[in-house]
Amino acid sequence: MGYEVILFDLDGTLTDPKVGITKSVQYALAKFNIDEPDLDKLVPFIGPPLVESFQEFYSLSETEAIAGVGYYREYFTKAGMFENAVYPGIKDMLTLLVEQGKQLIIATSKPTVYSEQIIEHFGMTQFFQSIVGSNLDGSRIHKAEVIAYSLADFSQVDRKKIVMVGDRKHDIVGAQKNDIDVIAVEYGYGTAVELQTAKPTYIVSTVNELAEILRGPSILLDIPCL
Repeated sequence: MGYEVILFDLDGTLTDPKVGITKSVQYALAKFNIDEPDLDKLVPFIGPPLVESFQEFYSLSETEAIAGVGYYREYFTKAGMFENAVYPGIKDMLTLLVEQGKQLIIATSKPTVYSEQIIEHFGMTQFFQSIVGSNLDGSRIHKAEVIAYSLADFSQVDRKKIVMVGDRKHDIVGAQKNDIDVIAVEYGYGTAVELQTAKPTYIVSTVNELAEILRGPSILLDIPCL
């Protein structure tokens, strides 16, 4: 009954990475003599592929943006990775879902190697069947690709029993391209307009509301479908 396979985004969905990511971006921008003292202005970098964000938000060329990712990683691997925190209630929810026999997957645009270290750092490795992210060479950075790769081992599972959980439009669009449901969480870094415009299957505002949907169909009737 209900969803059997649940894919979770990492940043902005399971953990709040604001400090680490924005400081890493700030460090990278400084390499191009761009001084950005306001970390809040760098919040839009949380979620989307970094190469694209450097180009979109600071008009770097593709070559500069690729170099920017390298600079970003200099700070991120030393400090930024763990300037991070698990959202309250997440571990309790994951424990419940595993006890119910759900199969949980991390599906993130963050490089797999960093995602594995973060999940291990926060003591959550035991919850997930696999951790799927992007590659350090810049491949598999788009969420649709990550989700497709994550689903390769679940060809026997009805897609109606699979759901993606994320906080940005990229999670929603990626799920839709793979013909699975998607739950958007408002407590992350996507704006209300961004999420509503992308038309996810459900929108929730808290971890508790998310847990209610994932626990089973008996709860679905109480959650409005937006």
